[in-house]
Amino acid sequence: MQLNGGVRFCEQGMKASIRAMHLQSEVLGMINQNIIGFDKVGYQRKQPVVSSFTEYLGIHGLSNVVDDSPGRIITSRNPLDIAIANKGYFQVLTPQGVKLTRDGRFKLDKDGNLLSLEDHSVLSDAGIPIRLPFVPDNVEEVKVDGKGKITVYDKNNYEMVESGHLGIVDANGMAVLNPDVKQGYNECSNVLIQNEFLEIKPVVRNFEANRQIFMMQNNNLQKVIQQLGSNA
Repeated sequence: MQLNGGVRFCEQGMKASIRAMHLQSEVLGMINQNIIGFDKVGYQRKQPVVSSFTEYLGIHGLSNVVDDSPGRIITSRNPLDIAIANKGYFQVLTPQGVKLTRDGRFKLDKDGNLLSLEDHSVLSDAGIPIRLPFVPDNVEEVKVDGKGKITVYDKNNYEMVESGHLGIVDANGMAVLNPDVKQGYNECSNVLIQNEFLEIKPVVRNFEANRQIFMMQNNNLQKVIQQLGSNA
C-alpha cells in the first residue's frame, strides 16, 4: 500500500505539470492572437487572466479581459472611414444579431444603406439600420460630426440634410455621450507589439520549468517501475 501510494503521488505531480504546460500554451495562444491583431483595424488586446488553484483547474482557471482603451488613430482617404477616439463601439446588424465593433470602415450600397465591410447594416442610436435619403454623387458630401450625427448635402435644395445618428454604445449597450467621432480616420489596434514580446518570456520560462519537472518525474517513475521489475 505504501508503494502504490508513492507511485500515485508521482502520477498526480505529472498531471499537474501537464496541466501547467497546457495552461501556458493557451496563454501563448492569446499573446499570439494579440500580435496577429496588431495590424487589424479596431482590434482590442486580450489580457490573459489566471485564477487561483490553476494547478488543479488547468485551462479552466484561465480567462481573459478585453483592453477597451482606444488604439492609434491614423488618417484615411475614405470619408466613410469613421474612428472613435474615446471608448465605445459601433453597432452592426449581423445574421447572428447585433454585433459591437470598433472597425468603422463603412460603405454605401446603391440604395444608400450604410454598411460595414462585411455588408452588415450599421445601426443608428434608435437601433435601426441607417439609410441615407438619397445616394450622393460623391461620398465626400457625407459628413459625420463628433457626436456621430450624419448629414448629406442636398444639391437640389443647397442644404445639409440630417440622415441619422451613429449608435455608439459601451460594452454594456449603454449610449456613449461623447464618443469623439473622427471622420476620415481609422483606428488601429491598441496592441503594443514590444509589450507582447515581453509578455512571452516569462510564459516560455514557466513552460520550460514545468517541462523539466515533468521529465524528472517521468524518469523517477521509470526508475521505480524498473526496480519493481527487478525485485519481482
